[in-house]
Amino acid sequence: MTYSEHDEALANTIKALATPELPRQFSTLVRGMAAFDNLIVIAYHGENRPAVLYREYTDPVVYLPMDNQYLGGAYLLDPFYHEHLKGSVRGIRRLMDVAPDHFRRTHYYNNYYKQTTLLDEVAVFATITDGITLTACFGRDRTSGKPFGKRELQALRRHEMSLSALLEAHWQDYRPDGAAEEASAPLEVRLREALEQEHGIRLSPRQAEVALFILRGHSSLAIGLHLGVSTQTVKVFRRQLYTKCNISSQAELFALLMPLFARLTARG
Repeated sequence: MTYSEHDEALANTIKALATPELPRQFSTLVRGMAAFDNLIVIAYHGENRPAVLYREYTDPVVYLPMDNQYLGGAYLLDPFYHEHLKGSVRGIRRLMDVAPDHFRRTHYYNNYYKQTTLLDEVAVFATITDGITLTACFGRDRTSGKPFGKRELQALRRHEMSLSALLEAHWQDYRPDGAAEEASAPLEVRLREALEQEHGIRLSPRQAEVALFILRGHSSLAIGLHLGVSTQTVKVFRRQLYTKCNISSQAELFALLMPLFARLTARG
């Protein structure tokens, strides 16, 4: 896209603010910087279930697991969701740059993410309120069959603050249904309660934390750094966790906890 074409696309996007045309114009603006196969705009609010505000795609397969699996609890393991939890996040994030060190080894990646055929994802983050984050997530899937290139990523990063500002201006009044509901207890607390109620498994707070770190793709070294303990101590917690749950692998941990996640998340 030439400078004049970019300027025109930006002007059209600004004109479309606060109208139903904004997502389509925003898509055209970004496509001039980095060609993509799919786009989804998601609103995250606290730890509640996210809401999809807009989507477009070339291959419908990419979003088939979205409504049931992702919104049903898998989002809790998404690196972009964990960026949202940091608060006041703006600008461009590439999924694999913010993913945990063992993300590609997770059951989530190999049994959910690969279903989508996504090869690469870049998201524009926008902060609406202290608890609400929007992501406009642009993906490359089997349609193009290749990740984003260096020049495309550089072009997006050159304009990341303007892209965030456009999303914030358009959705500044967005509030999810039930936004006034009481804040949920931390996920670790709700997970421990659900495991005890439904399976008679009583985890310590630290064991529940480790379980979630494992499912998100953190290595023992990374978990230790997060918790301020040694790698050896993390391995002890992992063994205790697996013994209490009567399992021996991450895949079994995933199978045990995923059915609980949908019941642990409130619809916002």
